[in-house]
Amino acid sequence: MMKSIDELDSEWNYEAKVAEVEAIIANIEAGKLELEEVFEQFAVAVKSLCECENFLRERQQEVDLLIENLQDD
Repeated sequence: MMKSIDELDSEWNYEAKVAEVEAIIANIEAGKLELEEVFEQFAVAVKSLCECENFLRERQQEVDLLIENLQDD
């Protein structure tokens, strides 16, 4: 099961994760990595993307709840 962002390191940062994934993609596309490194970097990128998706899903739920609370008032 994927940990929630709140359970991850308190220094976790969405923008930093996106930049990390972009750097990994650039390294893979450059073709300068050994095949094993490509797979390792790809695994890191997938994990980071899952964390980003989880972050966005949690924030969307918070926004939905705030909107719901506003409509109830």
